[in-house]
Amino acid sequence: MFTNKLVVVTGAAQGIGKSIAGHFTEKGAKVIGLDIEEVKIEGVEFMQCDVGSFQQVTDTMRKIHEKHGAIHVLINNAGVSKFQSLWEIEEDDWNGILDTNLKSVFICSREAARYMSEDIRSIVNMASTRAFMSEPHTELYSASKGGIYALTHSLAASLSEKGVRVNSIAPGWIHTGDKSELREVDHEQHWSGRVGDVSDIARACLFLCNPENSFITAECLTIDGGMTRKMIYEH
Repeated sequence: MFTNKLVVVTGAAQGIGKSIAGHFTEKGAKVIGLDIEEVKIEGVEFMQCDVGSFQQVTDTMRKIHEKHGAIHVLINNAGVSKFQSLWEIEEDDWNGILDTNLKSVFICSREAARYMSEDIRSIVNMASTRAFMSEPHTELYSASKGGIYALTHSLAASLSEKGVRVNSIAPGWIHTGDKSELREVDHEQHWSGRVGDVSDIARACLFLCNPENSFITAECLTIDGGMTRKMIYEH
């Protein structure tokens, strides 16, 4: 169903984004990766783009359309995390995180939607369980991810007139490094019995973008091994 479909993935150079790009490539899609840095992933064409810049995103989406035609899928995955004391946050810290994590979702969605004119018209935004739960000193990241959660249903409403579906995913603990770094307790605390893997999120993107699931829009799919449903009290 994704054969020769054009899929744009932001933040595709590593981690979750790299896995998403690879999974769509395996399904026969033409994948364009947008990132600050260019890397080599088989089957993925990279374009350098600061996704927090209105002008760069506008120019890049136009170039993609001119070269490849209609855009079918956009995965807004680009994001950075920075945890620091709320007493130390400066304006540049705030703007940097919100531009990359949140502003990028708005401008990439708007500009990609301009060129969504064929059968699959799907956008998936990467939120986080930190949109719903917190630890101390996570204000920057939590604000950006909470914004993505709200922006998703707002975009779904506005873009429905173009037949574009917009959903989000809220990952929990998704390990992107060497699995040998993980302890038994890391896995055992999850009801699923394990820490998440990048492929768990990539497969969810395939599901949400599948046109057979066209009744799903404005939703947020939490993928966290049950952790946000788990009551944690000391007894």
